[in-house]
Amino acid sequence: MAVVESRTKVQREPRRLLRKRPAWMTVDDGLTKRECFVLDVSPGGARIVADDAMDVRDNFELALVPTHPKRERCEVVWRRGKTYGIKFLP
Repeated sequence: MAVVESRTKVQREPRRLLRKRPAWMTVDDGLTKRECFVLDVSPGGARIVADDAMDVRDNFELALVPTHPKRERCEVVWRRGKTYGIKFLP
């Protein structure tokens, strides 16, 4: 006898589609910068893609404007090829 359980719907934050907006991942306190593209973003995280195959670290900072000093600390939560799901850290 099979038991059928209803799936719990996960409430997600609203996302905003950005259509490959350029951004920069920084590591080593800003010494190393790599360009990436933000596909969509929400208050808690984002989905980014890198054009080239590169080693994306588990933690880095993301700058949406290269000359602006504000950077979001990020953690990679999933990886699919060159696409990454990240969450913003406090």
